[in-house]
Amino acid sequence: MRRLVWAVAEELGRHGVELLPATTFLEESLAGVGVMAGPKPGRSFFSDLEIGWPVAKAISEMDVGQSVVLKKGTILAVEGYDGTNATIRRGGELGRGGAMLIKVSKPGQDMRFDVPVIGPDTLRICAEAGVTAVVVEAGRTLLLQSEEIKALAEQHRITLWGR
Repeated sequence: MRRLVWAVAEELGRHGVELLPATTFLEESLAGVGVMAGPKPGRSFFSDLEIGWPVAKAISEMDVGQSVVLKKGTILAVEGYDGTNATIRRGGELGRGGAMLIKVSKPGQDMRFDVPVIGPDTLRICAEAGVTAVVVEAGRTLLLQSEEIKALAEQHRITLWGR
């Protein structure tokens, strides 16, 4: 499917049609840097972030998935074909509260067609699963219904962080 989309984009380009990134006109909905909502993170947050971020980037580079769930330095779930929500549920079950979700973009991700996204359902599933921190890639992750996401993060005491 990806090859077909790229082929269509290339053919359109040969005819002078430039495809814009999917985030065009949605810049205000892209994740920012640092705390976007929820409680300020503690020390263990940064330890887990430094362990989980390179793992998430590695699996995204291999085109396996774009998310990991971890707690206290242990990777609990790696996103595969089942998607982010299933990863959150699996990791949350194993972590039994206090886990972190990290979601990244792929290296060279074509932002015209494929943008990492979190929405209110992501935060609701995190709350149900006991995930207390969500880290996304700043400037490359779209926050659908960002005000609702931020309200849910505050309500459920989930740190929403952009890196």
